Amino acid sequence: MSHQAYGPDVGVPRILDLLDEFELLATFFIPGWVAEQRPGLAAGIVERGHEVAHHSYSHRLPTSMAAGEERVDFERAMEVFAAQGIEIVGHRAAGWATTGETAGLVAAHGLLYDSSFMGDDRPYLIESGAGTVAELPVHWSLDDWEQYAFLPEPHVGSVIESPVKVLEMWRAELDAMRRYRCLFNLTCHPFLTGRPSRMESLRRLIEFGLESGDVSFMRCRDVARRAAADPALVTRRVSPPGIVP
Repeated sequence: MSHQAYGPDVGVPRILDLLDEFELLATFFIPGWVAEQRPGLAAGIVERGHEVAHHSYSHRLPTSMAAGEERVDFERAMEVFAAQGIEIVGHRAAGWATTGETAGLVAAHGLLYDSSFMGDDRPYLIESGAGTVAELPVHWSLDDWEQYAFLPEPHVGSVIESPVKVLEMWRAELDAMRRYRCLFNLTCHPFLTGRPSRMESLRRLIEFGLESGDVSFMRCRDVARRAAADPALVTRRVSPPGIVP
């Protein structure tokens, strides 16, 4: 638990300070339980200009839940953020584990976007039956969990990569995505990337993006609004069990 507490206690302030230094805005996907246990966390992030988005309540994988549990968990998180006065317009499923119900829940609650699927490397639209939402796709290659996560028990990762190697991989991906005009949707967990040497790699990645001259840094909600207004965006329909054809 102290390993996880490093995130809000050390990692989040450190990342916020780095973003302030470069005058950049970002999106923080926070589980409702975390917001509940740390009452000032979400509000403090929003006060500094960043976005707080829905990341389930319990961080249990929707694919592991019984029928109806995903909806209860989803709505419980919404209630926590509403009680704290936090506007929520986007969602990311725990573990990116979506079901046939996920996109419909996002649309039914009037949210603008989801960021859980991997059907593209550019934004697209998802027609869920309950409405259309913008999808900001993700991928494991741009997730620090796959690079840094290690816990002896339960077994969730066994390799701690060098931040130098991670920086090389992410820079190569960003450079290629510039050519193909993709969405570089980087996922950094504060209890992982908040460690000192990893922060230095994140700093160098930001510097590389800024020096490129054609990379825009945006909150997810701003990307989603731009995407939703794009008439050329592809629309896909979700088919159970959460596959986007």
